Amino acid sequence: MKQTPVNEVKLEFPSRSSNEGFARGTVACFAAQMDPTLSELEDIKTAVSEGVTNAILHAYPDTIGTVSLKIRILQGNLLEITVRDRGRGIADVEQARQPMFTTGGEERSGMGFTIMESFMDSVSVRSTPGRGTTVVMKKRLSEKSRERA
Repeated sequence: MKQTPVNEVKLEFPSRSSNEGFARGTVACFAAQMDPTLSELEDIKTAVSEGVTNAILHAYPDTIGTVSLKIRILQGNLLEITVRDRGRGIADVEQARQPMFTTGGEERSGMGFTIMESFMDSVSVRSTPGRGTTVVMKKRLSEKSRERA
């Protein structure tokens, strides 16, 4: 079921590693309006770092492409983050989601999807070889105003 966002922002940036921190900071600043706990904010930033890093390293290994980021606040204090690329795609998404699997060489840990899943409530991955990958992460934030009452 498609939800109408309470608020949303979309941005695109080149797949340069220096833009990973920009994406992480942008999501954190946008999510701040939801009054997250520091722990929630750190979880979100970590998951975004992994999602954007995957797009930068794996989607465009030999070229600079475009990474799209969409951040939406949905009813019920739900944050939805979409990281999309139009790079080389993933041939076997289930295999790619397994801990320790990587196409990035020995220096990569293969834990990106596992980390995203551990910090977010849900992570969905759609990919088509040669056309790109879309990762949608969702996290329901605590409603601190209720906790204070």
